Amino acid sequence: MQKMAPEMYSSGLLPLDKLLQGLRLGDNLVWQVDQLEDYPYFARAFVTQSIRDGLDCIYLRFAPQTAIIEPCPGLTIKKIDPSLGFDYFSSEVHRIIEECGPKSCFVFDNISSLVNEWATDELLANFFQVTCPYLFELGHLAYFALRRGQHGHSTINRIRNTTQILVDVYHVAGNTYIHPLKVWNRYSTQMFLPHLLSNEGLEPVSHSGDAAMLLTAARLLPVEIKSQSIAPWDVVYRNIMQYQENETDFTEETEEAKTLKGKLCQMIFGNHPKLNQLADHYLTLNDLLQVRGRLIGSGRIGGKAAGMLIARRVLVADKGDTDFAQGLEEHDSFYIGSDVFFTFLISNNLFQIRLELSKKGRLSWDDFVEVESRFLAGKFSEEIMEQFRKIIDYYGQAPIIVRSSSLLEDGFTDAFAGKYRSEFCTNQGSPEDRLKAFIKAVKLVYASALNPDAISYRHKRGFGEGEEQMAILVQRVSGMPYKHYFFPILAGVAFSHNLYAWTARIDPTKGMIRLVYGLGTRAVNRVSGDYPRMIAVSHPQLRPEIGMGIAKYSQRLVDVLNLKTNTFEVKPFAEIIEGNNYPALPLLTSEIADGYLRDLISTPPTSSGKNLILTFNNLINQTKMVNVIGEILTKLERAWAQPIDIEFTAYVDDARKIRVNLLQCRSLRVHRSAGTEIRIPKNLPKERVLFRSNQAISAGVVSDIRYIIYIDPQKYDEVATYEEKSMLGRVIGKLNSHLHDKESMVMAMGPGRWGSSNIELGVNVSYSDIDDIAVLVEVAHEKAGHVPEVSYGTHFFQDLVEAEILYLPVYPDDTTADFNTKFFTDSPNILEDILPELSNFKDVVQVIDVKAAASGATAKVIGDPRTHRAICFLENN
Repeated sequence: MQKMAPEMYSSGLLPLDKLLQGLRLGDNLVWQVDQLEDYPYFARAFVTQSIRDGLDCIYLRFAPQTAIIEPCPGLTIKKIDPSLGFDYFSSEVHRIIEECGPKSCFVFDNISSLVNEWATDELLANFFQVTCPYLFELGHLAYFALRRGQHGHSTINRIRNTTQILVDVYHVAGNTYIHPLKVWNRYSTQMFLPHLLSNEGLEPVSHSGDAAMLLTAARLLPVEIKSQSIAPWDVVYRNIMQYQENETDFTEETEEAKTLKGKLCQMIFGNHPKLNQLADHYLTLNDLLQVRGRLIGSGRIGGKAAGMLIARRVLVADKGDTDFAQGLEEHDSFYIGSDVFFTFLISNNLFQIRLELSKKGRLSWDDFVEVESRFLAGKFSEEIMEQFRKIIDYYGQAPIIVRSSSLLEDGFTDAFAGKYRSEFCTNQGSPEDRLKAFIKAVKLVYASALNPDAISYRHKRGFGEGEEQMAILVQRVSGMPYKHYFFPILAGVAFSHNLYAWTARIDPTKGMIRLVYGLGTRAVNRVSGDYPRMIAVSHPQLRPEIGMGIAKYSQRLVDVLNLKTNTFEVKPFAEIIEGNNYPALPLLTSEIADGYLRDLISTPPTSSGKNLILTFNNLINQTKMVNVIGEILTKLERAWAQPIDIEFTAYVDDARKIRVNLLQCRSLRVHRSAGTEIRIPKNLPKERVLFRSNQAISAGVVSDIRYIIYIDPQKYDEVATYEEKSMLGRVIGKLNSHLHDKESMVMAMGPGRWGSSNIELGVNVSYSDIDDIAVLVEVAHEKAGHVPEVSYGTHFFQDLVEAEILYLPVYPDDTTADFNTKFFTDSPNILEDILPELSNFKDVVQVIDVKAAASGATAKVIGDPRTHRAICFLENN
């Protein structure tokens, strides 16, 4: 039997009806307002329309304020005295409701005024919880108003959980916005976004920068502090509030203010001297109070969040060519305190697992699956769940990302780049569905604190588990909807020191940008067959490629959030821009015409999407994007007093001005050989040379290499099955661990791209699989399609730099490479001897004992940082 659609009624405002998909019998609609003057606009429209539709309308009058509706034909006004107490008032309301006929419409005065009579939030929530269901049961319609900021979180949550519809109304810069927080049993793709109310109707605020600026200015998040609490968080905050209220000449220069600021700073950031020094210099007391207002639970906010906050203030405070007060996109992030992580571990019997794994120092990825499932089965307290609901209500249907921000992460010596998880929440669906997805994302980030790469990284750097705590940074995803996708126009990473200067004309101290179209995951992750635009800040027009090679080494795929399927997806660029209506195409693309690559001059382009190549040439030549990013790098490196790297998104407005959203800032580890004198020996006998690299990115000297793990590119391509290729990463991990125990230097050589997500293009190792390797070589046989990617700027490359692993691309087909094929193919394979359980892989993986194969000699690698050339040769001991 076909289900009948519910009967719809009107609010009297057509745009509101469209947004809420009409009113239904039983609906209770609560308006949460800043100003009581806002409520009559909606209430009067509702009453006028309901009378016109022949419905009985009852106005329940009990508040001391001016009546919100004047007497008119068709309206019954019932006065009730709330001063006679909760019991009398509630009984009278129920009696009036019961006496009315079916399909009646009720408008209540401002129910916040009831607290003045009853002196408690608790009775207000009780009244609503007995009245709202009764109205619903009898099939009536009702309007209520609440004053924002006058009630505790628990009261608002009880009302929210009971009503069918809850709508925020607020004002920013003279404009009125309405923001549905709950609409029971109805859904549309933009229902839960803020909407601008104007004469033209309701316009959704969908651009991330506009929404962040709007909601930050609206100040919707008052901090609730328990007046009798002795917790340091509450005591310090209460003291600050009292001090500000009592001191008419309050400034941050007074000793009392400095003391309070120092205490709050330490609670938020911890005891890191350099971080606290930067925070004390650049952050104001008000900045810290805003962080406190967006903190879920208690505890520290972690390194990633701290770096982002301080870096943004540095850019605004230090004057330069760019006015970053205008050029920096607003952020409205939340922070889940590190104490919540510990409480989650203890409440779900996970703390002991963490201790046991810390003692081992290693964990296999297979075993981690079970650990992760334990985290996903965990529960949060109801108090934390209420605060999570607040986040979901705040962002509405705007996509968000849940990012790790551990206490050690993004530190001044250890970046932890890519070690912990970040999870996108496309954030579509009902509030319940969105909350469920958000909680899962939080749990996955928590579980990532125990993943094999993270454990190995901490163990390698001598960190105990007691030094690491997981906080979380929740950020709005930058961008705007296009078709049914959501993504930023520009995203990337940038480095204040460029280790990949592909020509002597480039000044490495000016930095480098790794730029992509779409989500920035494509800039920080090592992806297959796709290339970001590499921009040297000192010479932005120069490219590592020339001619039609530019088209070959360009970005073809785009990371996006699909608003229909509620998923993260990778889509072809040509498919995204199909129809050529994307507004910024001429800035982003060049077109292939008559065998040549030409920058676009027409809007929209005449070529089809398949002939458009992402070069960003016009963006670089016609806007100040490179200058702005370069200035950011200079300012932040000066403040940090060491090289830094950043993650960012950017937007170009109609006037071609750049607005940047700074997402992350951390110290950049530069290989200690940078800038030193290293010479490659000349006149070596050819038989002693194993290979040369003419495009070495990292540099240094590694001597006494005893073992070489060699995966022959041809065998990998022709012999290895798909299953074998997918397991090779773990095979390398076992060899990495076993050979480390022998306390010998190890070099690993393999086809194409180490760490690639596509096993057809390279071995899919993770950090824990190679953390004890001294030299990593990517062997590129063009006929096999194995081409190394310049992965500088990815998390994978940062791993190599921090672990001081030399990374060398080698092209055996190049005659100048002097690739010693005979040595690698003829040397005995000791794989079966050292790890018999891996004998099935002996046809693909070769382990060479260099001393045994070369009559007592060991291998040595020298990489020259000036010429970007390297050599590997046999050296007698």
